[in-house]
Amino acid sequence: MADRTTVYVGTVGQSIWRSRDGGLTFSRASGGVHSECDVRALLVHPRDPRILHLGTETGLFVSHDGGDNWERAASPMDGMQVWSLARDPSNPDVLLAGTCPPRLFRSEDGGRKWEPLDARMPDQCVGGAPLTPRVTCVLCDPRDGAIFAGIEIAGVRRSRDGGKSWDVLSEGLSSQDIHGLAVVWNGKRTLIATTNNDVNRSEDDGETWTPLGVAQSFPWRYTRACAVSAGDPHTVWVGAGNGPPGNQGGLYRTSDLGATWERLGLPQVTNSTVWSLAFNAADPQRVYVSSVAGEVYRTLDGGDSWSKLPMEFGEVRALAWTPG
Repeated sequence: MADRTTVYVGTVGQSIWRSRDGGLTFSRASGGVHSECDVRALLVHPRDPRILHLGTETGLFVSHDGGDNWERAASPMDGMQVWSLARDPSNPDVLLAGTCPPRLFRSEDGGRKWEPLDARMPDQCVGGAPLTPRVTCVLCDPRDGAIFAGIEIAGVRRSRDGGKSWDVLSEGLSSQDIHGLAVVWNGKRTLIATTNNDVNRSEDDGETWTPLGVAQSFPWRYTRACAVSAGDPHTVWVGAGNGPPGNQGGLYRTSDLGATWERLGLPQVTNSTVWSLAFNAADPQRVYVSSVAGEVYRTLDGGDSWSKLPMEFGEVRALAWTPG
């Protein structure tokens, strides 16, 4: 039976690509956006896969036909780099967006209107790193509506009131260079954060953090992609590598909050750090992952076996897929 799964790959410098055969072949799906734009965020509507939001270096774009056509979604983010997008799983009309320079925005009507959130973000990186801070990840916990955002390089922010007020969370972090965040519930909320030198865990809602010392289990300390499995809410997947972009990478998962790690058997050491993960609750066994330097891999059995997709891209920053 032919695979009709649609896969989207967001690149830096090559816009957005789409496959309609599970990843065997790709073509550009950039009508309405610049064919050489930078894509760092991609969000698919959970109930209507024709609706997608795209974060680019010039703001936010939306498609209502599965990527055939894109139009600018006018917002306060016009002219800004959109680095992260998220949706409230309990209310798909509520969207969150993070940018560079570091700002957070919220929409309650599916992305038609946006309001800025004062998340107490600095204009300069902690420690004086010579780059502009950016919101690399943002998520909303459907259990209580809490919002968490990670900033490169300025730690974690938390709001418990829908974005009206914010707490700055960094105590104990191995680094304030936050790359990814995940939430696990096992009687209480546990946060997992990936950084440039370790994976960190918080069991008190982000007030304090414990570095997990993944260098004892991984050949690399640099970690990037971070997501909870669509098939098991207690399992977190993490992408790692030897730097940004690096020239080696691999994929790991833990089902015990980082006490132990399993290395997933990608067919080869990737050509750079594993940067992006794409799950979909429609089929928890199907997962796509990519290295930042353009390799994309697929599993159809929850990670037991993998294949590398034939096409390689220049630089991949975002992945998503929808069932056929």
